[in-house]
Amino acid sequence: MFKIFMSTALAAVISLSVGFAKAADQVVIGLSMVKTGFLKTPGEATETAVDIAVSEINASGGINGKQIKLVKYDTGSQAKQAVVATQKFARDDGALAIIGPFSSGEAKAAFPVGERLGIVQIPNASSGPGLTKGYTYAWRLTESEGVQFARVLKTLKKKNIDFSKAEIVYISDEYVSSLVGKFVYPGLFKAFKVKHGKAVTLQYKSFDVAPQVAKIIERKPNVVALAATPDSASKVMKELRRQGFKGRVIGAQIFADPNALGKYGSEANGLIFVAGFWWDKNDKTRAFTKKFAAENAKRGLSDKKIPHHTDAQGYDIVYLLKQAMEKANVTGDKGKLKAERTAIRDALKGIRFSGVTGDNVCFDAINDAQLPGYIIEINDQKWSKIDEWPPEKC
Repeated sequence: MFKIFMSTALAAVISLSVGFAKAADQVVIGLSMVKTGFLKTPGEATETAVDIAVSEINASGGINGKQIKLVKYDTGSQAKQAVVATQKFARDDGALAIIGPFSSGEAKAAFPVGERLGIVQIPNASSGPGLTKGYTYAWRLTESEGVQFARVLKTLKKKNIDFSKAEIVYISDEYVSSLVGKFVYPGLFKAFKVKHGKAVTLQYKSFDVAPQVAKIIERKPNVVALAATPDSASKVMKELRRQGFKGRVIGAQIFADPNALGKYGSEANGLIFVAGFWWDKNDKTRAFTKKFAAENAKRGLSDKKIPHHTDAQGYDIVYLLKQAMEKANVTGDKGKLKAERTAIRDALKGIRFSGVTGDNVCFDAINDAQLPGYIIEINDQKWSKIDEWPPEKC
């Protein structure tokens, strides 16, 4: 009986030791992603991009000799679930940092939670202006919708495209679309001395948009500034053309999805907007795009051939965290979790980072990255880069 007891006890000790050894060989990172819900179309391939980066880093020796363990949570595009994800990663999974949450609405809800728990969160799609302000653990490798839309207007002016009379349409029940439609577009139109009427609002699930579009047509604008995700954008553009609108549709980066071209027909011809990533910029971006398309094909996402700028930003966030973690000399030791989370935050201060989204990227006073902008025009279901803008200085 004694021998049996000792064997059992010894086995337990060995098992526990192996568990600790395994834990010590890993650094845990959380991925707060959207694979379901209304943000599925732009968000579902973030997982692919992040997985590629993790695989590359682990294959080349990991972070400080430790392999990355990626823990994932699908928020279903819901802000409340983004909060749950942050809590789970911090309290249950022992994550050192979090990639995400994805959207601005989710980030707005999760940032204060991450601040209280003392864990860095870096969204790959949140672009609502000022959301990181007042937080020390909230960082973003994204560019503000305001900065990007200003670049669109500068390009229109440079190319002598008439935008002297505009109308605004936005989705009222999607956080960043609403923010852009209410504040960003009107504010920048005022700055550029563009006349516009009262904004027209739609809901994400609106089936018939004809009555709202009719209001726009009556005002005879040169351009319509649209703030909507790709599905809604397609619906609005089709109705605009059906009712005889001959001008241009313009926008920031909300519907800058290169894989949404299949949703658009001739109604999108002349559409101008901005993206934070250009796949054909250099060898690095082309190599990432090739790998991204191949991996998506394996996962049944064969329509995701070109990275959305949010995919590229997700990929780069993994490498950004690697750089910060190496600077902070993190060990992944559970006993040092609190201190190492704070060390990662501190390592991000003043950091310069180069990746597929840009070279020598810096972060401003409120922890937002300064990224380039690529002005895109769609014609005959093809993207064309018609202009580009360098990052602003930090």
